[in-house]
Amino acid sequence: MLSREHLVCKIPVTHPRYASLMTRERIVEGVEKGITSLNGMIAQGRGEAFDYLIGERTIDDAMYATRAAVALLILAERPVISVNGNTAALMPEDMVKFSRKAGIPLEVNLFYRTEKRVRKIIGHLEEHGAVEVLGAEHNCMIPCLDHERAKTSSKGIFSADVVLVPLEDGDRCETLVKMGKKVICVDLNPISRTSRMATISIVDNVVRVIPNMSNLYDEMCGLSRPELEKLVESFDNQDNLKKTLLYIGKRMNELNIEGNFMDYS
Repeated sequence: MLSREHLVCKIPVTHPRYASLMTRERIVEGVEKGITSLNGMIAQGRGEAFDYLIGERTIDDAMYATRAAVALLILAERPVISVNGNTAALMPEDMVKFSRKAGIPLEVNLFYRTEKRVRKIIGHLEEHGAVEVLGAEHNCMIPCLDHERAKTSSKGIFSADVVLVPLEDGDRCETLVKMGKKVICVDLNPISRTSRMATISIVDNVVRVIPNMSNLYDEMCGLSRPELEKLVESFDNQDNLKKTLLYIGKRMNELNIEGNFMDYS
């Protein structure tokens, strides 16, 4: 029987599903390393399904949200980036690069938390250049959460004014907003509770979002505070989500008109 490593080597870069297949492999590797939970594989598949709907690219509405998100992060006094097992496995280099460039600390926060897994994720991020990662020592609890995500650091999520939460779950997002924090979420599902509750929702694949944020940060650092504030204040999350849903509906209709859906009736 061929090993998984052998099968990966057999995937040609010309394969139309190459990027998606390699992303799946990073999640599988994350599980094998003890970084990603088995449940994370299910979450990855669910996100991939929604990525199909938007055409596996960054649409204009997502880039608009990303720009507003970067403006909010630049304006923030105590921003933090929450990291879970999937993001650590998918894109450690990009997460660390953006964190260091923007001076925003990383904090490991997990639903399926074990101290061993937290240490492995921190070590994994440090191997990719992270200097300090919060999360090993949790001395605060997020109120109204009855699971492991409630555990947080007083130097990180608990005291942050803006939290970037790639691949978030809805109840923590809702609670953080109720605590008065601004929450930027990356969620390919535009109708999830996370997307609807967040301050700014980016309906895009996280492997595209973080590099986009890093590039935009270079571009936007020279903007004045009033210019940045205007970008944030003019962003309407619910309206942007509606536009995303309209885009998906229009795209599905166009594909159907073009006859690209096979009729099995």
